[in-house]
Amino acid sequence: MGRKKRNLRIHREGRNIIVGLTFLIFIINVPVYLYVSNWIFAITLLLSAALLVFVTYFFRNPVRVLEVDDPNFIIAPADGRVVVIEPTEENEYFHEKRLQVSIFMSPFNVHANWYPIEGTILVSEHQKGRHQGAWLPKSSTENERSLVVIETPNKVQIAVRQIAGAMARRIVTYAKATKQAHRNEHLGFIKFGSRVDMYLPLDTQIFVAVGESVRGNETIIGRIKE
Repeated sequence: MGRKKRNLRIHREGRNIIVGLTFLIFIINVPVYLYVSNWIFAITLLLSAALLVFVTYFFRNPVRVLEVDDPNFIIAPADGRVVVIEPTEENEYFHEKRLQVSIFMSPFNVHANWYPIEGTILVSEHQKGRHQGAWLPKSSTENERSLVVIETPNKVQIAVRQIAGAMARRIVTYAKATKQAHRNEHLGFIKFGSRVDMYLPLDTQIFVAVGESVRGNETIIGRIKE
């Protein structure tokens, strides 16, 4: 296993937002420059630049290509911090106890989501809900969310749930039922603060710990048994 390349670009979900924000900043700052004092214009320009830099940074899209020699490895689907590793009842699809691994993404993390394993996509569905803090346990079942279920060639099923947070207002899911999930491809994108849950077989071997920082499409979360 190894990393092939790691470059940086702007995610397609942010391009129109950045263009629109740039235009808005221009519209606001021109009148300020023409009709208001120089020091107010300087402050407005500085705040505008800081906002544009942050939004551009938020929508960064690192190109991460991972070479994996074991198809049973579970790779982190998102950047962030591991906040949950525990057996839990998954009652929306499996209706049985599963090993839940949750990754919380702050506004400063990369918000692109990758497929954690290869296989056939069985389910891809979106559910409306609340916008509570994504770090709260009940956000898994009460917040706006999307569920993607992948079946590996060995007929092992895992679920990935994208969860909106207090700031997140849109979940984008590229996964489509009956299509193939491939490593190094994006599963989706969540805008402005969120969380990703995975529901794995109970006997999955886990290589990370609660509180550990992980990188999407780089960190090995665990390994499912054949």
